[in-house]
Amino acid sequence: MLVSLNWLKNYVDIGSISPEELAEKITKTGIEVDGIEYIAEQSKGVVVGYVESCEKHPNADKLNLCQVDVGDEKLQIICGAPNVRQGQKVAVAKPGAVLPGNFKIKKVKLRGVESNGMICSLQELGIEDKYVPKDIAEGIFVFPEEVTVGESVEPLLNLNDAVLEFDLTPNRADCLSMLGVAYEVAAILDTDINLPSEDVSKSDEKAENYISVEVDDPELNPFYGAFVVKDVEIKPSPLWMRNALMAAGIRPINNVVDITNYVLLEYGQPLHAFDYDLLNSEKILVRRAEQDEKLVTLDDEERNLSNDHLVITNGKEPVAMAGVMGGASTEVNDQTTTVLLEAAYFAPSVVRKAVLDTGLRSESSTRFEKGVDPNRVKQAGLRACHLLEKYAGATVLADVVTFDELDRSEKVVEIDATEINRRLGTQISTTEIGEILNKLCFSYEQDNERFTINVPTRRGDITIFEDMLEEVARLYGYDNLPFTLPEGSSQAGGLTKRQLLKREVKSYLQSAGLMETITYSLTSDANVKMLLSPELHETDINPVQLAMPMSEDHKYLRLSMLPGLLQSLAYNRARNQANMAYFELGNIFISGEKVLSKQPDEKLRLSGALTGSWVTHQWQQEKKQVDFYLVKGIVEGLFDFLNIPVSFAQAKLPAMHPGRCATIQVDNRVVGFIGQVHPKLEKTMEIKETYVFDIDMEAVLAAYKNVPAYKPIPKYPSVTRDIAFIVDADVQAGDIKEMIEEIGAPVVQNVQIFDVYKGEHLPEGKKSVAYSLLYQDPEKTLKDDEVEESYQEIVGKVNEKYNAYVRS
Repeated sequence: MLVSLNWLKNYVDIGSISPEELAEKITKTGIEVDGIEYIAEQSKGVVVGYVESCEKHPNADKLNLCQVDVGDEKLQIICGAPNVRQGQKVAVAKPGAVLPGNFKIKKVKLRGVESNGMICSLQELGIEDKYVPKDIAEGIFVFPEEVTVGESVEPLLNLNDAVLEFDLTPNRADCLSMLGVAYEVAAILDTDINLPSEDVSKSDEKAENYISVEVDDPELNPFYGAFVVKDVEIKPSPLWMRNALMAAGIRPINNVVDITNYVLLEYGQPLHAFDYDLLNSEKILVRRAEQDEKLVTLDDEERNLSNDHLVITNGKEPVAMAGVMGGASTEVNDQTTTVLLEAAYFAPSVVRKAVLDTGLRSESSTRFEKGVDPNRVKQAGLRACHLLEKYAGATVLADVVTFDELDRSEKVVEIDATEINRRLGTQISTTEIGEILNKLCFSYEQDNERFTINVPTRRGDITIFEDMLEEVARLYGYDNLPFTLPEGSSQAGGLTKRQLLKREVKSYLQSAGLMETITYSLTSDANVKMLLSPELHETDINPVQLAMPMSEDHKYLRLSMLPGLLQSLAYNRARNQANMAYFELGNIFISGEKVLSKQPDEKLRLSGALTGSWVTHQWQQEKKQVDFYLVKGIVEGLFDFLNIPVSFAQAKLPAMHPGRCATIQVDNRVVGFIGQVHPKLEKTMEIKETYVFDIDMEAVLAAYKNVPAYKPIPKYPSVTRDIAFIVDADVQAGDIKEMIEEIGAPVVQNVQIFDVYKGEHLPEGKKSVAYSLLYQDPEKTLKDDEVEESYQEIVGKVNEKYNAYVRS
C-alpha cells in the first residue's frame, strides 16, 4: 500500500512531523514501513506561466517562439513541444532554475534566437513516465484549471509529496485504504480524524425507474448497490485528484474512471462504472457463470468462465467478473452520458478463485480477497456520487437500488485489565486502557477492570481477547513493555541434544571443505526412486504424491536428497563451476501406503556430492581430483568425530559405478552408502566424474553415545613396521587389516593401508597390499624382541588364513 502524506493530511493533522519520524512511529506500532519515496527530486525556480503568444520560430519549422508571462516578468522562450498554444498556463523553469538531476536552466540561443527559460513536461519535473496521463505524455504539461500566474508549481503538481510504502500483513486489510491508514495514524498521534463528504443532491427521478437488481447466490454476494448517474461529462479529473492517483501509483484516465479509483483507495471499497446505455437492459442479475461461458474483459482478452465464477449480467449475458474486472462491452468511454455505478460486497472465496483461474489480480480483487468493510460499501458509492456530481456535472438519481442481506453487526470482545497486565508484565491502569480504546475509536462499556468492546467492522482482524491485547500493547508502546528472562529451570534459547549434534555434524563437514546446500523437498516422477540407499527397500515404501503439484518436476516428496544435489551440481557446472563439494542435512518422506491416509514419516539423512579438483596448488604443482577414497575418508572422519565404529562393504547398487561403491555399516546394520555415480547417469545429467554419500542420520543419532572420554598422551616411544602381503586379487584388504588389529592388540595401536599394487613382477591373479603398523605400549618402552614376536605372529597367521606371503 502506497500512502501519500499530502493525501493523508486531508484526514489527519500530522503537524510538523517529518515523513521519516512518522514512518518510525508507524513501524513501532506493528505496521512495517518498507520505505519512503519522494514524488520528485527537489527543484527550484519553476513557476506558473501564461503563454501570451506562440509563433513559429523564424529559423526552425519544429520550434515555437513564445512570449510567457511569469508574474514578475515576461520571458521569451523557445519551445519544441507539439502541444504548446497561446492562452495556456504552463510550468516554466526560469533562468537560474534547477530541475531534477541537477539540470540548470540558462539563457541560450537556439537557431540565432535567444531563449530565456524552459516550458516543462511532467517528466522534466521528475514524475515517472508510467504515471503521466497518456494525453500529455508527448508534450508539455498544461494546467487544466485556474491557477495563479507566478506561483510555484511544486504544491500544484504535488512535487513536494512523500509516499510511504506499507508492508501489510494479511490481517490488516483495513490499511488498504487511506481512511484505514488515517484511523491508524490518528490513534498513533492521538488526534482527530476528518471524514470526507458523502452529501449528494436529491433528484426528482428515482434510480429504480432505470434499473432493478437480482442476486441468485446471497452467500457469495450479500449486498449489491446500483447507483444511476445521468448527464455525465467525460473530461480530465481535477488536478488534485490526478496528483493523488499518481502518488498512489495509478495513471489518471478520465474523471469517471479516476473517481472510482480514488474512492477505491480512499475507502478500500472497489467500485465499477458501467455505461448504462451499453448495458442494453434495465436489470442487473448476479449469478454463477455457466460452464465455458465467455466474457471479453477490459483488457480485450476473452475469458473462459466456469461455474466457480460469479458474474454480473444484464439479465442475459455477462458484463463483468464479480470483484475482478469489468467487461469491454459496457466500458465507460468519451461518449458516455449515463453511468451505472456498482458498489457491492463479494465473498473473498469466490474472488480468490476467479483470480487464481484467470491470473487477473488487481487493486480491486486484492481488497475483496482480504475482505472489505461491510459498513463502507454503500458509503463508498455515495462518496463517488458526490465526486461525480461535483467534477463531472452529473445528476445522481434518488434512492440507490440494492439487494441487501449483508451482516453489518460488530464483534464484541471482552478484556480484563488484570489479565492484560499479567500477559504483558505491565501495570497499565484502566484509565490508560480507556484512552487507548478512544484513540482507536472503539466504543466500549466499562465495569471496574472489565471492558466490553464493540469492534468496528473496519477492523475485521479483531475477534478475540488476544487481538485486543495486541492493540493495547502496540498503542501503549512495545518499547514500554518490561523485558524479563523466562521463568523456570531451563535456559532460554537452549538447544536440544539433537539440535546441537546436527550443528556439530554440519560444522565438521564445513571444516572438511564441503558447502551446505538446501534443495527442494519435491521431486519428479523420474527422480523419486533414483539413488535410494539399500536399507530403503523399494517394495516396502511408496513415494508420497502431491494432490495439486506446482509442476511435473515437483510432483512427489523426495525419498533421497542425492538427485537434488546432482541437479545443483549440473546447474552450477553449466555456469563454469567445475570444482564443487556439497552436502545437505535434511528430511526424506517415507510412507508404506499406496493411498496415503496419514502423514508420512520424516527421516533425517545426510547426503553429499563432490566433483572436480579437491586440492590445487599451482606453486607446488600439486593437483588431486575427488575420488572414492577422499569421500570415504570424509565419512570415516565424521564417524570418528562422533566416536561411532563404522565399517564398509563393497556393493553394487542401481545408478552407481559397479566397482566404486560400498555400503556403510554401524553395528552390522547398513546405514547408507558411498561411491561414484554411474557414468551413464553422469552423462545424462551432464556432470563430470562425481562421488556421493548418503547416510541414515536417524540410525547414527541412535548409535551416538555422548560419553566424555579421555585418552592420555603416550609417554613412551612408538615403533613403526611396514609389511606387504602378496594375496589373491579377490581378498579384501580391509579383512586383513581387521585381522592384524585383532592379533596385534593391545600393542598394535594403529594399522593403515598405504599401497595396493597389481601388475608387473606379480603372478597373475595376485596383488600386493602394504600395511603400516604402529606399535606402542602406554605402560613401558617396547623392546625389539616384543615387536618382532608380534610381527612374526601376524605374518604367520595372515599367511596361513589367506594363503599369502610377504613381499620382499
